[in-house]
Amino acid sequence: MLLHSNIIGEGSPFIILHGFLGMGDNWKTLAKRFSTQGYQVHLVDQRNHGRSFHCDTFSYDVMVEDLKKYCDHYNLKELVLLGHSMGGKTAMQFSAMYPELVAKLIVADIAPKFYPLHHQEILKALSSLDFSIVKTRKVADEVLLKYIQNKGIRMFLAKNLYWKFQDQLALRINLPVLIKNIDEVGKALDKDCIYEGDSLFLKGENSNYIEASDEDLIFKHFPKAKIETISNAGHWLHAENLPDFYNEVINFLSL
Repeated sequence: MLLHSNIIGEGSPFIILHGFLGMGDNWKTLAKRFSTQGYQVHLVDQRNHGRSFHCDTFSYDVMVEDLKKYCDHYNLKELVLLGHSMGGKTAMQFSAMYPELVAKLIVADIAPKFYPLHHQEILKALSSLDFSIVKTRKVADEVLLKYIQNKGIRMFLAKNLYWKFQDQLALRINLPVLIKNIDEVGKALDKDCIYEGDSLFLKGENSNYIEASDEDLIFKHFPKAKIETISNAGHWLHAENLPDFYNEVINFLSL
């Protein structure tokens, strides 16, 4: 099965991989800007997310192979590959396994290390949405508010809501499979995965996903890596400080 994508612009291939519980559409604003610089931007939904297929299997190994099939289908080579959070882990492993396809790698706010479970409250909130009772987006937000105070996170999660039928809301994500396989999301990059091409790691100033102690590990896997900080931004650095994020990426691509 082929991953769903939204393709914007014409030019050199540029793939963007979203994070956990996200979708390609989260990156549409940036994709339009990147497309003005001579790129054909592919906003890809990873399996069990967005409009891509649902499957009982969920791991970085299968997500990397999903992306390889996608590249083969569209004959994409010498591509720019950008991944955020979970998508960054997919991008790291893909680049190490298929370096001949990747011209430049960009990783947004994730390191190659192991991360302990930290999505439990969000998954609990989403699991509490009973769509036999929840009939409007407003009511869905009220349910999520019981678990999640941050409005930005609730708005991010709400993008997964869609009208399955005229009067029936549903979630685009395959929530049961994501919950069952949540341990996969935090797994470390295999120690033998090394990508020797140009790499840029962007971390949010207010995020703890990439710490100073992670830099040696990043350079071990990505010897030519550059590590830059996006000011006034947390884990969703591309949304919280879009101008600086965009400028850092474009500067890296112009080298």
